[in-house]
Amino acid sequence: MSAFFELQETGQFGLPLDKQETIVLYALSWSLVFILLALWSLAAWAFHSIAAWTVSNADVLAGGSGAIEGLRAPDWLAPWIPPELALAFTSMLSAFIPAIEAALNQAPALVGGLSVATWVVWGIGSALIVILGLVCHGLITVLRRRASVFAAPAMGSATAD
Repeated sequence: MSAFFELQETGQFGLPLDKQETIVLYALSWSLVFILLALWSLAAWAFHSIAAWTVSNADVLAGGSGAIEGLRAPDWLAPWIPPELALAFTSMLSAFIPAIEAALNQAPALVGGLSVATWVVWGIGSALIVILGLVCHGLITVLRRRASVFAAPAMGSATAD
């Protein structure tokens, strides 16, 4: 422990750790990487499952062609919205009905593209998490080597006295 304080007094930074402590740091860093990778995979799976279900059931969720025409503001919000604005919003939605219906008709075909997009995003995120693990591994190695290089002259001078 005194080597740590000697390194700080000289302005050199390093981790004066023995082999077991270094192994524990490596294990902790890679455990964190594997936990992050598992959470990332779970999030990607959940997103894909929810999105695929939503896209494959888009026609049911839309409630048919009359659902948009019957759309109106909630009762608690109606007194706060001017009637002209509500009428303009309803007419704007009715103008978009053909485009919305066309998109809903194409929605089941988008499931395959959604799978590919999910895999691509998952792969990029997983690669970044593994790179984070490699950076942590390298950082631990560099700090330990730096500490052993600077600690060796201090230890040698202590044994020479």
